[in-house]
Amino acid sequence: MGDRAVVNVGPEPLSFDEVTMVARHGAEVRLTDDAVAAMAAARIRVDELAESPTPAYGVSTGFGALATRHIDPSLRAQLQRSLVRSHAAGSGPEVEKEVVRALMLLRLHTLATGHTGVRPKTAKVLQDLLNASITPVVHEYGSLGCSGDLAPLSHVALTVMGEGVVRDAAGELLDAAEALKQAGIEPVELAAKEGLALINGTDGMLGMLILAMDDLRRLFRTADVSAAMSVEALLGTDRVFAADLQALRPHPGQAASAANLRALLKDSGIMESHRDGTCTRVQDAYSLRCSPQVAGAARDTLEHAALVASRELASAVDNPVVLADGRVESNGNFHGAPVGYVLDFLAIAVADVASISERRTDRMLDVARSHGLPAFLADDPGVDSGHMIAQYTQAAIVSELKRLAAPASVDSIPSSAMQEDHVSMGWSAARKLRRAVDGLTRVLAVEVLTAARALDLRAPHRPAPATGAVVAALRQTVAGPGPDRFLAPEIEAVTRLVASNAVVAAAESVTGPLE
Repeated sequence: MGDRAVVNVGPEPLSFDEVTMVARHGAEVRLTDDAVAAMAAARIRVDELAESPTPAYGVSTGFGALATRHIDPSLRAQLQRSLVRSHAAGSGPEVEKEVVRALMLLRLHTLATGHTGVRPKTAKVLQDLLNASITPVVHEYGSLGCSGDLAPLSHVALTVMGEGVVRDAAGELLDAAEALKQAGIEPVELAAKEGLALINGTDGMLGMLILAMDDLRRLFRTADVSAAMSVEALLGTDRVFAADLQALRPHPGQAASAANLRALLKDSGIMESHRDGTCTRVQDAYSLRCSPQVAGAARDTLEHAALVASRELASAVDNPVVLADGRVESNGNFHGAPVGYVLDFLAIAVADVASISERRTDRMLDVARSHGLPAFLADDPGVDSGHMIAQYTQAAIVSELKRLAAPASVDSIPSSAMQEDHVSMGWSAARKLRRAVDGLTRVLAVEVLTAARALDLRAPHRPAPATGAVVAALRQTVAGPGPDRFLAPEIEAVTRLVASNAVVAAAESVTGPLE
């Protein structure tokens, strides 16, 4: 595997970083000896149940509403194949590679706890698929978030059997059998309970939550950078961000955001230029003054989501499960409510951070509120439109983000002949959060682009060293003020800078690590 990072997968919880390393950066995975031992021990108990005349759900019975039928031992292998084939019923566009890799890793981790009863050799196929960068084709629609992400995981299980369709390491579409053959991976014939163990989990929604958390930690820092640039460009004050004022309302996220704003605005020549007593404004608009309250609340929401995700990473989600004393029990741990709720909560925070960003951008473009900046930051207002329509783009995205903030987890559609009569819709909550994260990235990019132009127009007064470093980073790819240009490529260029963390990195080159 060369110099690839290695993530060891055993019964212990994975970290957020380990999940993103595998999902996004192609790290190798390796089942630990403890995992192999735990799986082997649990398998002994499953084999005992398979040989028993007493029906055991998922081992010797049908599934869901068909659980009342006891399956003859001669049909058990067919039972597992039929389960996976019938449940691999997804539809719509392909899900992103990083999401599929995350759910594969998280399912492998649950298998490694020894609570599912799969054979070690079955789990090793999942390990080998990840290491060969073979990615099953998983579709947008098919999961109700209960019993877990059945359809998405079934497409993965189908690949473990050597069936279905995959993308190879080069991204080419192949039959699974051919891809496994080329990689030297032997597919498995699933034994009793293994089909159910491979598909009965919340791994898709949890994987998307962890990836979104990785994105949002970067984006919430970017929101502080863009807010600082806008406050400075609009001749606002940094006095409202003072530590003693913020301490009167001791939310940790708010304190962190305000500390960032103070660091970003330190030694601003623009800010110093209007501290001579000539400014008659008593206080700034909410979109400036309340930046740390909004960005801080979003941070605190993210920390709550991280707490839930950490608990999920310490979980073994399957039904039934093999317990330490040898009991095999049915349960409801596959229900996605805990994950679905925080996915929806984060979508609300994302929409609000984007909304306040758009309001700051709009102020910089309005000659009645921008305190001396040209209308729409245009070179020749009337002939040129400046950033007028960039704000339209922001507004369109923010409106979409408000729709995406409507919770998915309050919905439920009964399935499986009313056996599964309350479902979480957690997968849907995760899918819309991914779209929301992309939207926030673009909204912040427009604010950064606009604020950088406004700061240039405040010359000869100079911005703070930190915000000036951000402007300088943008100017390597995006020109400064001038007559109207084709604006879409500039927005995309800054969107890439935001997504790659380059905007935050430029600021941190002056401030040191932001909170």
